[in-house]
Parts: sequence; C-alpha cells; structure tokens
Amino acid sequence: MRADVQQVADGTYLVHGSNTNWVILTEGDAVTLVDTGYPGDREQLLASLAQVGSSPQAVAAALITHAHNDHLGSAEYLRATYGTPVLLHEAEVPHARREFLHQVSIGTVLGNGWRPGVLPWAVHALRSGGTTPVPVTAPQAFPTAGALDLPGRPVPVHTPGHTDGHCAYHLPGTGVLISGDALVSGHPTSRVEGPQLLPDMFHRERPPALASLDVLAELEGELLLPGHGPVHRGPVRDAARRARERAL
Repeated sequence: MRADVQQVADGTYLVHGSNTNWVILTEGDAVTLVDTGYPGDREQLLASLAQVGSSPQAVAAALITHAHNDHLGSAEYLRATYGTPVLLHEAEVPHARREFLHQVSIGTVLGNGWRPGVLPWAVHALRSGGTTPVPVTAPQAFPTAGALDLPGRPVPVHTPGHTDGHCAYHLPGTGVLISGDALVSGHPTSRVEGPQLLPDMFHRERPPALASLDVLAELEGELLLPGHGPVHRGPVRDAARRARERAL
C-alpha cells in the first residue's frame, strides 16, 4: 500500500497514515522516525521509508510523542526486527512498556457514540489495532537534555496532558514543530478544522493539556506537523493560541 508522503521542508516529510500521522527526518543515509502509526499501518510505514529513499535499517531512532496505540503501533516491531532504539520522555517509558495504559476506554467511546464521527472512528481504530497489545520491551528515555544527536536535531518539549509524558519535537533550524496530540489540525471525531485540542475524552488531564498549549506558544516556527490532520503553515505561536481560544 502506497503511503501519503508530503515533503514539507528540506529532509522533512509528513506522512498521513490511515488516521494518524508520522514524520520522517532525513540526513544523508540516516533517518529519524517520529511516531509509527497504528499496528495496522505497518505496510504504509515501511512504504513511506522507501518513498523517501530510505529503509527501516537506516532509522537511527524512533521518537515517540506518546504511547497510544495509534502512535506506538510498530515501535516494538522496529526495535525487535532492526534494533531501532525507541526513545520517549522518561514519564512515558513505563507507559510504552504497558505497566499501565492511559488511553480512552471502550466504555467512554461508547458513551460518546452519539457525537458525530465517533462510531466510524472507533470502528476504524479497532480494525487498525487500536486495542491490540503493543508494549515496547526496552523503551529508552532521552539520553540528554536539549537537541538529540539524530537527523533533524529534534528538541523534545514536554507537553503533558494528553498523557503524562507526551512530548512534542521542535526543529529550530527548520522552523518545524512536530506536535503529536498536544496540538492537532483535525480529527475524524472533530467538526473543527485548523489548530485545536483533541476532544476531551482523549486526554488524561485537560488542565495540563491546556497549559501545554502555552508552552508551545513560546516556540519559534512556521510549520506545524500534527499527529492528526494536515500540515498547518503559519506561526506556531498563533496556532497554539488559536487552539487554546477554541478550547475555552
């Protein structure tokens, strides 16, 4: 299956999976992969690497914004098959090991089934492996503070709320923010287009999710690559502020 790969800057690619995005950062023959989609997106994930002239063997690390199944889906596969390091914020490491699971429950989804788009999204999530166990055997916390020594030189930015250890990744050199689910530009369960928070049922805690938008509003950049929705062009600070206004 051919992946929907969009080059958004030099060496930077936004890939639209079935309902979730991931990002490929290239530098010479090496690659940084940010998120891995649903388990059911694996064929698209591998195809997206091939489309940018790379391969899973060239992935220097898989950076995970947070350990929900639609972002963690193929992390253990890459680690076990190719030895790919899987890196997350230290607070998200036990989540990736599935010592606990902070993810919207089936009961909560059913309770929100009357909302537009929720049931079709839920059916897709189940078919894509949204409830499949995908623990990472040996996830690692970031080895240093600040920019990581990986293609793209991403800087982790702790943005809790969606999960305790959620991280965005800032690329100051190219003005890119990879925002994961801390700030999105669309979702099948939302009727809103443009910068926004995900619906409340998806967040572990709403107050820190709102506060994390203030953290993102302090970052310089003109290109927002969200975990869900299309690329958003324009000042990152404005996108974060707009999302906060919509959430109040």
